[in-house]
Amino acid sequence: MAKWFDGKVAWITGAGSGIGRATALELGRHGCRVVLSGRRQERLDAVATELDSLGSEGLVLPCDVVDEKQIATTVEQLISHFGQLDLAFANAGFAVAGKVEELDAESWRRQLDVNVVGAALTARHALAHLRKTRGRIGLVGSVVAFLCAPKLGPYSASKYAVRALGQTLSIELHGSGVSCTTVHPGYVESEIAQVDNDGNFDAGRPDKRPKQFLWPADRAAQVIVKALYRRKREVVFTGHGKVGAFIGQHLPSVAHLMMRRR
Repeated sequence: MAKWFDGKVAWITGAGSGIGRATALELGRHGCRVVLSGRRQERLDAVATELDSLGSEGLVLPCDVVDEKQIATTVEQLISHFGQLDLAFANAGFAVAGKVEELDAESWRRQLDVNVVGAALTARHALAHLRKTRGRIGLVGSVVAFLCAPKLGPYSASKYAVRALGQTLSIELHGSGVSCTTVHPGYVESEIAQVDNDGNFDAGRPDKRPKQFLWPADRAAQVIVKALYRRKREVVFTGHGKVGAFIGQHLPSVAHLMMRRR
């Protein structure tokens, strides 16, 4: 296979599972060295071992994206180790569920701090180094950035904001050599359903997402890495995700009726 990122260095937040893990491994297959950040050391170590088996290199630097000092320190450490940064993939995120009338201020702040502020600060602290390599920023949005779902108000709002962040960065970075790609997945195999409103993982929580629509994470990673390589501004996937995004954008009355019945 062609190695699109041979010799490059990527930094991925939320790299211990799901889309983050799969994207790290796919980048490794393309010759990339990968810095793995997240909150669960043992998960990151396991991904680093998988990268080593692919002939790549994984550097584990645990980081909680709600703490700007940790983000800044992580960037300093990865530059000290590798000397460069070619791709920052802001993948860390989770979903707060519940009706708007049921959720307190702390729930909203936690959701936006991780999904939006964390992504913005990841980009902010990476940019000085990405400018030197004419690199890439990747943001993880969602189909709910086009089509809101009931009982997912905070998550939908956060992904609308991530989409706006990606569009803004694409404008601000025009002519700099740095690109910003925002990917909007539909249902993808991950642990997002096993994470509660406080951001804590519970393997016993049921995943109620329709299994017939779930894409394997490695298939999603292939789409993501291709979009990053081609410097696409926005990419929506899966098949049902494309349909949902189209309806949300162009047929808002139909979208309202669909979600009301849901």
